[in-house]
Amino acid sequence: MIHLALRCEHDHAFDGWFRNSGDFEKQKKRGFVSCPSCGSSSVEKALMAPSVSTGRKKEKMALVMNAAQKKAMAELKALTEKMRENADYVGDKFAEEARKIHFGETDPRGIYGEATAEEAKSLAEDGVEFMPLPLFPDDQN
Repeated sequence: MIHLALRCEHDHAFDGWFRNSGDFEKQKKRGFVSCPSCGSSSVEKALMAPSVSTGRKKEKMALVMNAAQKKAMAELKALTEKMRENADYVGDKFAEEARKIHFGETDPRGIYGEATAEEAKSLAEDGVEFMPLPLFPDDQN
């Protein structure tokens, strides 16, 4: 699939997704491509910025692990599971519950859940000790 920036004869800009550049040309020739604003079928490709992929970005996205790294990853995963087993899941109320524990409003206990970046920043500013739990590929399934 390719994404194309399109523009009609009345200068309305819109986007289109096509199987390939030839598919756009075929659909345009048959009158299947039209402006969603005015309905004009006089449509051309507009200039668009290219999407550039750098090797540096790819380095951050993948890791091929050796045996020692696989062992460390398995240990980290086991530790994370143990931490979750010994804590209460509080969902999106994590920041609120962590503050209550920190300020002595409720009994101390281990908790885990979700927090936004703003909530995490605010917790850190308040001196609340916490740490993000790693997510593993299996956690996404």
